[in-house]
Amino acid sequence: MMVPIFTLKLNHKINPRMVAVGRFDGVHPCLTAATQAGKVFIHNPHVRAHRPASHRLSQSTQDSDISLLNINQAVTCLTAGPLGPNTAGDTLLVGSQTNLLAYDVHDNTDIFYREVTDGANAIVLGRLGDIPSPLAIIGGNCALQGFNSEGNDQFWTVTGDNVRSLMLCDFTGDGKNELLVGSEDFDIRVFREDELVSEMTENETVTSLCHMHGSRFGYALANGTVGVYDRTARYWRIKSKNHAMSIHAFDLNADGVVELITGWSNGKIDARSDRTGEVIFKDNFSSAVAGVVEGDYRCDGQKQLICASTEGEVRGYLPASKDLKGNLMDSSAEQDLVRELSQRRQNLLLELRNYEENAKGVPQTNSGMGVIPANTQLQTTLSVRPATEAQKAHVELNISTPNETIIRAVLIFAEGIFEGESHVIHPSVQNLSGCVRVPIIPPKDIPVDLHIKAFVGGKTSTQFHVFEITRQLPRFSMYELTDESSAPPPTGRVSFSINERPQRVVMWLNQNFLLPEGVESPNVTFMSLRGSGLMSFNMSTNGQVTLRTDDLDLAGDLVQSLASFLAIEDLTAEADFPAYFEELRSTLTEVDEFHSVHQKLTAEMADHSNYIRNMLVQAEDARLMSDMTTMKKRYRELYDLNRDLINEYKIRSNNHNALLVRLKFVNQAIQKAGRLRVGKPKNQVVSACRDAIKTNNINTLFRVMRAGAASC
Repeated sequence: MMVPIFTLKLNHKINPRMVAVGRFDGVHPCLTAATQAGKVFIHNPHVRAHRPASHRLSQSTQDSDISLLNINQAVTCLTAGPLGPNTAGDTLLVGSQTNLLAYDVHDNTDIFYREVTDGANAIVLGRLGDIPSPLAIIGGNCALQGFNSEGNDQFWTVTGDNVRSLMLCDFTGDGKNELLVGSEDFDIRVFREDELVSEMTENETVTSLCHMHGSRFGYALANGTVGVYDRTARYWRIKSKNHAMSIHAFDLNADGVVELITGWSNGKIDARSDRTGEVIFKDNFSSAVAGVVEGDYRCDGQKQLICASTEGEVRGYLPASKDLKGNLMDSSAEQDLVRELSQRRQNLLLELRNYEENAKGVPQTNSGMGVIPANTQLQTTLSVRPATEAQKAHVELNISTPNETIIRAVLIFAEGIFEGESHVIHPSVQNLSGCVRVPIIPPKDIPVDLHIKAFVGGKTSTQFHVFEITRQLPRFSMYELTDESSAPPPTGRVSFSINERPQRVVMWLNQNFLLPEGVESPNVTFMSLRGSGLMSFNMSTNGQVTLRTDDLDLAGDLVQSLASFLAIEDLTAEADFPAYFEELRSTLTEVDEFHSVHQKLTAEMADHSNYIRNMLVQAEDARLMSDMTTMKKRYRELYDLNRDLINEYKIRSNNHNALLVRLKFVNQAIQKAGRLRVGKPKNQVVSACRDAIKTNNINTLFRVMRAGAASC
């Protein structure tokens, strides 16, 4: 079994997912991590020279190898790497909820310090698309922003929800990096600069992404899932009751192919094959893993896998020697595998004996052997069920057999629908029959594969046949076909023109909606089972399509789904959603008000800081002159000022949080307006909306959202 080649005990608690290795002098790698006290520590055991203190950097009193960088606010993300030509070594980048700091550790100086209104939840450093210089790209409140080495804003776009993870890799194989974004709306989005080129939907928040090789990458979710994608195809995934704190790609078994290294919340470290997900190595810390990185920490020309725990324990592992041939597990792991294979052998022998008994032609009336007619098969149907007094609106899955056999139990596996991803139905003995009905309520409009297993046998059987079948739940299954008179007509609409036959649109409708017997006309009306009212779809003979709904999200999903089905690369559209646009207008007014309050509070705090400085000087002067009366008076005034400052800080904090909520709504509105278009028109809408907000031109913003261009 592999053992760590070095172990460090650092007297600092480390924040999860905030660990990096940087060569700040261009030569020696330094372990860098954020602590819970608003500081970043830099561990440098290579150079013993004492660093001069600065306004940010100071030497640790506990460890001479550690320098502490004072951020003075909670650190939310951290990375290190080459950013610009003006520094010999790597740049340290530290993000908080309000600012991004680029710091030259070697020279103890700020490179730039920028306010980021949307916050910084995740950060990645590297080249993106055709942008010539490396960028520090941060993901925040539904927005992505990239800064160059001078702190200039070189890249900006919006995404669907709060960003939790970022990664750069050549996803499309064109020799240029794309940006992969994991967010709280369960999506992994791929951006070629500001163009969205692909989307993968998961069933939980995407907390970590890491590039493996080529277009292959690893991912981790908030529910304990870890897996590997190659472009949009998922290779494998596993799910644990623990949370994946950090993932990293590293060739641990020296076979020339990187493995997915995962650090878990229970302190476990494991390495899994990128092809199969099989565990080839594992180790344990006494506390949760904070980060997994790599670097030549011994400066001997060999990179080590470096794992750090939240309690400050650090271990470094060398890749295995080639004579191990990839076998990194100890003998106890091999014994576990032998036991598992032996158990599988016993199960297969038992199954074979049951088949042999059945093959002897035991009469069907005989108790328990489970012989069933040869024509037995599993049949499934899906139908829409509106709400009743007894049940919520749902999609009903009907599972049945065509003869007298009964269904003893049903197991359904479906991502993102059932808690724990699986659902088991055991009908009571009194209700056993050849039909089982299962209500399904998809939380989002995404297509889902239902993997169904059913135990089928005779009424007196004690042994059952297992039937397996997969059925796809269409994307827009929570919409019931109705007529326009069933509810008030929607006021929102989006219209566009396509050069397609109506029959192709009808095919799309039949594939994506649950229709009783299919439709033959592209002019249909649906009622949302989630309570968002009517949605109508109309197509004229000249190819003009009009979607009417008050749900802007639904309109965007329908446009994107139809364009994908018809392979439309560029699509312009006109849209009007009066209620939503009115809400956006009032939100923008509130944003201006919050900004002005923020500026006023900042100015007041600066004034109070000056008063405090003057009073401290006066109080100290009075103390030196033994004027106790004046000194007490000044310190009482200082106490009152300090109390006022604390109250102002609370007001400022509440103001900032309220501002973030409004900014998230604005960013999502831009994203939703973009999703009503496809290809270049979509990118143009996002870009024009951003320009309108930067210039505070609200009328132009709404013109862009409605018409797709500012000049219309």
